[in-house]
Amino acid sequence: MKKVLIALDYDPAAQRVAEVGFSLAKSMEADVFLLHVISDPVYYSSPEYSPIMGFSGYMDTTQFQLDNIDGLKNASQHYLDKTKLHLGDKNIETIVVEGDGDFAESILITAKHLHAEVIVLGSHGRRWLEDILLGSVTEKILRHSAIPLFIIPTKKHK
Repeated sequence: MKKVLIALDYDPAAQRVAEVGFSLAKSMEADVFLLHVISDPVYYSSPEYSPIMGFSGYMDTTQFQLDNIDGLKNASQHYLDKTKLHLGDKNIETIVVEGDGDFAESILITAKHLHAEVIVLGSHGRRWLEDILLGSVTEKILRHSAIPLFIIPTKKHK
């Protein structure tokens, strides 16, 4: 396996997903692609959405306009660049794509386009009822992917 796609969201657990996925890729001597899918700017401005996460906590988003796609792309690219720097490999490729709210489909399309051989994802382990009602990106990718998945549990244990 020579290409590993690591899909990252802005959840604080994304650092663990990036680190474990990177370790997996390096053990196989594979190329690494970091992916973030952006959604409609309204999603990021809702009261339920937390600020953009970075590896040292919340990113200073004052330099980015998060109410439009270009601003979100810039903030997302900055986030992936910080991740790449954290992992310490200048050969990592970063990709920001616009999703139509269907994150799973955007991840699958990107993986197919790159000819990725493994997709690394985090699973937030939310309650089963939420997954049934809201759907889960990881679960949807699991159902529709022909590419092997490496799923990293990110649920916080009490």
